[in-house]
Amino acid sequence: MKWNLRMVAAQRDLWRPTEVLAAFQQVGFNPSLSKVAALWSGTPVTVRLEDLDKMCAALGCTVADLLQAEPLATGQVGQESGQRAVGGEEGPGSGPVRPIPRGRRGAGPRSLPPS
Repeated sequence: MKWNLRMVAAQRDLWRPTEVLAAFQQVGFNPSLSKVAALWSGTPVTVRLEDLDKMCAALGCTVADLLQAEPLATGQVGQESGQRAVGGEEGPGSGPVRPIPRGRRGAGPRSLPPS
C-alpha cells in the first residue's frame, strides 16, 4: 500500500505537520504532534479505522485518496523462499488436509484423579 497523506495535504495547501494537525483538530481529531509527524514522514504500520475516517473528514478526501494499492511483483508471493501454502501441493492425494488424532499412551482406561 502506498500512503499519500503528504500528497493529499499538499492538494489542500497544507505543507507542514502543524498545519495538518490544525485541520485534524477542526473536526475533533486530536492526535499528538508527534503522531501527525510520524504519519507525515512515512507509511504507518497500522491506522485505526476511526482515525482514518476523521483524517478523511479533515482533508475532504476518501480512503482511496490516502491509501493506494500497489500491485505485487509477479512471482513474489511465497515463491522466493520456496514456501507453499498448506495443502498447496499438486498431484495424487492432494486435497483437504485433516488432522490425525494421536493415540493415548497407555491405551487403557483412564485413571482416576488423585484424592
